[in-house]
Amino acid sequence: MERNKRSTFFSAMLLGLSALGWQACSQSSSETSDLPYLGERQLVQREVDGQQVTDTVYHRIPDFAFINQDSQVVTSLTVQDKVYVTDFFFTTCPTICPKMKSQMLRIYEAFEDDPRVMLLSHTIDPQHDTVAVLRDYADRLQVNSDKWHFVTGEKDSIYSIALQYMVSAMEDEEEPGGFVHSGAFVLVDQNRHVRGIYDGTDPAQVDRLIRDIPALLPKKKKKDADKN
Repeated sequence: MERNKRSTFFSAMLLGLSALGWQACSQSSSETSDLPYLGERQLVQREVDGQQVTDTVYHRIPDFAFINQDSQVVTSLTVQDKVYVTDFFFTTCPTICPKMKSQMLRIYEAFEDDPRVMLLSHTIDPQHDTVAVLRDYADRLQVNSDKWHFVTGEKDSIYSIALQYMVSAMEDEEEPGGFVHSGAFVLVDQNRHVRGIYDGTDPAQVDRLIRDIPALLPKKKKKDADKN
C-alpha cells in the first residue's frame, strides 16, 4: 500500500514537472496569449463534408462536486465559463501552506472585482477541515466566498481530482502535519483545460500567473473599455 501511495505521488510530481517544463519552453519565445494546453491529448478522426478531419482533444478536468465554507455545493457548473486558479492545502499545515495562501491572496486582490475569475482551494485533510473550520479560515483571510471557495469532500475524491490537475496530494505520516502535497497553483480556462502550473510559494511565478490570467479572458468590448 505504501509503495502504491509513493508511486502515485511521484507520478503526479513527474506530470507536474513535465507540465512546468513544457510551459516554460512554450512561453520562452512567445507572448502569454499563446498559453499551452497541458496534459495528455488525443487525436480524434471525424468526417466533415466527406473528408476525414483530425481534431485534437485536450485533457479536461472532469465533473466534480465539493462543499465550500458556506455549506454550498461547488461543482463544475460553478466554474462554468470562468477562468480559475486552484490549489491543495490543509489548515493545520506547518510548512508551505501559509506561503501559498499569502500568494493566493495576491491573486484574489488582483482580480477581486472581475467576476470572470475565481479561486478554488481544496483541503486534503477533510476530517479536520470541516465546513466550520474552512469558514473560520476564510474569515481570517477576509475574502468573499463567492470569489474564493475553500472546499472539502470525500478524501478519495479530493486526492483523485488532484491527479487530474497534475499535482500531488496524499497522507504521509512521515511528513510534517501528516500530509504531503504540491505547492502548485493550477490555471484552468473556461473549458476546464489546464493552461499553466506555477510554484505557489514563489512570488515571481505568481507574478507571471497574474500576468497570464488576462490572456485567457475574453476581450472587453470598446464601450466597456471606455467606461473603465
